[in-house]
Amino acid sequence: MITPVIMAGGSGTRLWPLSRAGHPKQFLALHGEKTMLQQTAERLSDLPTFESITICNEEHRFFVAEQLREVNALGKIILEPVGRNTAPAIALAALLEKETDPLFLVLAADHVIADQDAFTDAVVKAIPLAQAGKLVTFGVVPSEPHTGYGYIEAGQPLEDAYSVASFKEKPDSETASNYVSRGGYYWNSGMFLFRGSRYLEELKAHRPDIAAACESATSIVSRDLNFIRVDKEAFTACPDDSVDYAVMERTIDAVVLPMDAGWNDIGSWSSLWDVSDKDDSGNSTAGDVMLIDTKNSFIRTDEKLVASVGLEDVVIVSTKDATLVAHKDRVQDAKVFASQLKTEERSEWELHREVYRPWGKYDSVDHGQRYQVKRITVKPGAKLSVQMHNHRAEHWVVVSGLARVTNGDQTFLLFENESTYIPVGVIHSLENPTEVPLEIIEIQSGTYLGEDDIVRFEDKYGRR
Repeated sequence: MITPVIMAGGSGTRLWPLSRAGHPKQFLALHGEKTMLQQTAERLSDLPTFESITICNEEHRFFVAEQLREVNALGKIILEPVGRNTAPAIALAALLEKETDPLFLVLAADHVIADQDAFTDAVVKAIPLAQAGKLVTFGVVPSEPHTGYGYIEAGQPLEDAYSVASFKEKPDSETASNYVSRGGYYWNSGMFLFRGSRYLEELKAHRPDIAAACESATSIVSRDLNFIRVDKEAFTACPDDSVDYAVMERTIDAVVLPMDAGWNDIGSWSSLWDVSDKDDSGNSTAGDVMLIDTKNSFIRTDEKLVASVGLEDVVIVSTKDATLVAHKDRVQDAKVFASQLKTEERSEWELHREVYRPWGKYDSVDHGQRYQVKRITVKPGAKLSVQMHNHRAEHWVVVSGLARVTNGDQTFLLFENESTYIPVGVIHSLENPTEVPLEIIEIQSGTYLGEDDIVRFEDKYGRR
């Protein structure tokens, strides 16, 4: 039996403006109707597995829990206090599962696998190797020279795999062409299969500092529902390193097993265009799009109409609050905008206009110097925290559904077209007691309207 370890960290800034720090690509439906995380979980359906372990940061824990629950794949969720790359993250899972010591199938939450049967077949072939103490990495059979991936050079044959002769950094175009024409070189997929104890043995041998920090971090563990928290201070002191650098490039027991399963890491908008369905002119579109004389382009819009005339090899991505227009050869630079927006302390690097919360979502439809208007959707049975604000008052108008409102010392029901006013400093809460979504319009007014002006007294989701 295998324990899947799904790595769900990362910000995905190369897919800005859709992927943002507060809602990165693994939680988006980029290729199909389900999110990348959900597709990763469902990819395991033909394998003999225990419940999965998903590793993410504290901020994204409700994305993970809700999305995995929707596809009946909710397992354990390890919350990293801070990001320290893949080597420490895997070590946390191995240490927390020391008693059972399973085979770990380590997967990224944001990859596309077009051929699930080929994926399953490759993992099954790797099981005997991992059981024999090898650390297996899956090498993607290259379809073309690619400068955006690292490569693995195969060495001596070993059953269905090869010993690893060397790992190669991302090459230039000439070197990549040479690798593909010579054969025996595979794209480094970042997927692995090994026993947890073997990984810890190699980590202790090659990066004892990481191993020690992770052991310290797991000496103090708290559990809340499916969430597992480790000691923040100890894990913050852990060095940052990837599993490739910390272990795979140093161990003598690394093997590469070829996989030809239509793999793509969706590392850019052009990569998404590569795997998307296209019309007769090579265009991939999503949303309300009109085209005239447009070729080989990727155009996606979440809301408003996007019309393109006389363009070729472009990417246009329009969200509610930002639009990216780029030549396909320059889409890697989308991350530059995210970095610049962060430096300028603009919200577009981190959050969308529509923001998801464990109770539902809100859409900031308008704002000014002393006011903000939100459309709030509360899921059936969900409840916002019991809270107050020091700097703003709020007006709530029910658009559809039924709301149970606490406003000061009163609790009452609000029906459609009814409203209530909550003054500054008054304790309040909002709940949907029905089995259908609740929608309200919230008008905030005051001297400060930031999301950090929330004093929580009670919260069913454990937020502080």
